[in-house]
Amino acid sequence: MFTKYGYNTIGIISLISFILIAVGIFTNNLPVRIVLIAFSILLMIFTLNFFRDPDRVPPEEENVIISPADGRVLFVKEVDADCYVQGKAVQISIFMSPLNVHVNRIPITGVVEYVKYHKGEYLVAYDDKASKLNERNEIGINNEKFGKVFFSQIAGFVARRIVYDLKKGDRVKTGERFGMIKFGSRVDVVVPAGWIAKVKKDDVVKAGETILFEFPQKVD
Repeated sequence: MFTKYGYNTIGIISLISFILIAVGIFTNNLPVRIVLIAFSILLMIFTLNFFRDPDRVPPEEENVIISPADGRVLFVKEVDADCYVQGKAVQISIFMSPLNVHVNRIPITGVVEYVKYHKGEYLVAYDDKASKLNERNEIGINNEKFGKVFFSQIAGFVARRIVYDLKKGDRVKTGERFGMIKFGSRVDVVVPAGWIAKVKKDDVVKAGETILFEFPQKVD
């Protein structure tokens, strides 16, 4: 299964690959033919792999926040948040390599109260300053039981295309697809103090499945 966010790119790359293969077939230079055909096949494989979109089964618990992205945990740290979540908070940052699934998913059920896109720089995604300086899209969701959750799609040195289809007022559900960041990037999740982090630095996480945070007691 491939994400709808990649249909245009897959179509363009398929056309380019077809043209290169055709040129290779009709050339009389054997080394050039091999290079063109091999490059076309590898390009197509990379593109299809990048835009893959496997099904995921979110956990059933209500008092958890799941990962919005596939990747590796860069860090888990306490912060003084000045974003949608104000005050003492905990931040988890996830690095997405070009080989990861890049479809992003909703981390918790609720109402979208905040969406803001920022133009910015293209520092490497693992740079701590990337969350403030890089091109990014910020999203805030309010869950009626557990309060505010903030997360952001952050472009990196290679990633230059942030895609999202959320707007203020949308009602969303844990695990739903909402966008992607094309060709390597980072996602930050910031929650108020009180949530307990369930992952640590260098853990590998999956969007829609891995629990990042758990609230210590169920709220009625």
